[in-house]
Amino acid sequence: MVSLDWGLLLARLVIGIALAAHGSQKLFGWYGGHGIKGTGGFMESLGFRPGALFATLAGLSEFFGGLFVAVGFGGPIGPALIVSTMLVAIVTVHASKGFWNSDGGWELPATNIAVAIAFATYGYGALSVDARLPALAVLHQPTVVWAVLGLSVVGAIANLLVRRSPAPQP
Repeated sequence: MVSLDWGLLLARLVIGIALAAHGSQKLFGWYGGHGIKGTGGFMESLGFRPGALFATLAGLSEFFGGLFVAVGFGGPIGPALIVSTMLVAIVTVHASKGFWNSDGGWELPATNIAVAIAFATYGYGALSVDARLPALAVLHQPTVVWAVLGLSVVGAIANLLVRRSPAPQP
């Protein structure tokens, strides 16, 4: 299954690095991002207050979720961080804009969710940190995987429940 392992590595690197870079836009302002302050203002406009806290949490989830997936570490933990953040993004930003990403729709976050769930349920392959650390095998047991993914959905719902009415626009 050598080709499968290389295919999983390629997919992990593309998705993981892209999501980590997206998180770094929120956290550090890299790659044209707005950093905590700018992203925090956007979060406030969506009703997430204090905005800086929610910007930090979203950025950390994307950054570490992406890194964990890229290197194949932590079983379902990285994918769960991605699922949670993308669910919130779909509900708050993308759902009202239709399906297509070109219109700001939910196509790309839904794709990220699907790929994250695939990694969580299938695993990262032989070319991963998890494959080199036998103690992490417990994280790949189906009950653990589905419990962690379930917690990510609960986390997304909790995040949405603490959301307030969007801040008035000047």
